[in-house]
Amino acid sequence: MLRKVSKLVVLLTAMALFAGIIAGCGQQAKQQGQETKGQVELGYVQWDSEIASTNVVKKVLENEGYEVKITAVDASPMWLGVGEGNFDGIVAAWLPATHKDYYEQVKDKVEDLGPNLEGAKIGLVVPEYVTINSIEELNSVKDKFQGIITGIEPGAGIMKATEQAIEDYNLDFGLQSSSSAGMAAALKKAEDNGDWIVVTGWTPHWKFSKWDLKYLEDPKETFGAEEYIHTIVRKGLKEDKPEVYSILDKFNWAASDMEAVMLDIENGMEPAEAAAKWVSENQEKVKEWTGK
Repeated sequence: MLRKVSKLVVLLTAMALFAGIIAGCGQQAKQQGQETKGQVELGYVQWDSEIASTNVVKKVLENEGYEVKITAVDASPMWLGVGEGNFDGIVAAWLPATHKDYYEQVKDKVEDLGPNLEGAKIGLVVPEYVTINSIEELNSVKDKFQGIITGIEPGAGIMKATEQAIEDYNLDFGLQSSSSAGMAAALKKAEDNGDWIVVTGWTPHWKFSKWDLKYLEDPKETFGAEEYIHTIVRKGLKEDKPEVYSILDKFNWAASDMEAVMLDIENGMEPAEAAAKWVSENQEKVKEWTGK
């Protein structure tokens, strides 16, 4: 009889513990559900700079309780995405020159929250040891560059500007499409061998910290002057998600901040890890964005 009672007690205890675990899990899931304020979707182009900024904003919004999805696309679908409301916003808009055409197509469908980074620049970049200093000199040393400008993804704003530069300067060069990573790999190989190379470049970018590089002078100003990276959001975001709108509106940092994240990624960190590190180490700046 005692054995039967003991077994019953053990069974009831086990059942109680199991029920407690289930209830606890349910409560935890409920709490997690309560903490999730909704989903936010951000688009970005796969430039090292925009990988850095978009992942930082993602981490900040996640810390505020949002589920954030980021989608890497080319420039055209990025702009169309925010214009059509498929993305809540982008922090990767290079204006006034690089993404000018894309902005013109959707400007009535989006809200421009202004620059999140100042002092950006695009142009043609060469190693410091290259002895020319201007785009106008490229044809005279065409063979040194094998008649090739190494570019990034086709359709990127800087690629369009480079096509225009080839026309404006009557360059006898071909523009070779690649990717941001492919461009950096070609630059590394040239630097290692002391070869001449000309690439589509932009600032901020970690390559300027890694190698001695220079922009070729652009007397015709085909690549424009100073660029700014803007935050663009879909119409209606302010009403639908006021806190998200506020954070995106206040998001602003310096080139040195962006380059710190880019360098960590280049040195092997996953973008999300590098972003989390920066956010953890820069809480005062993050508080300016969140107001907390």
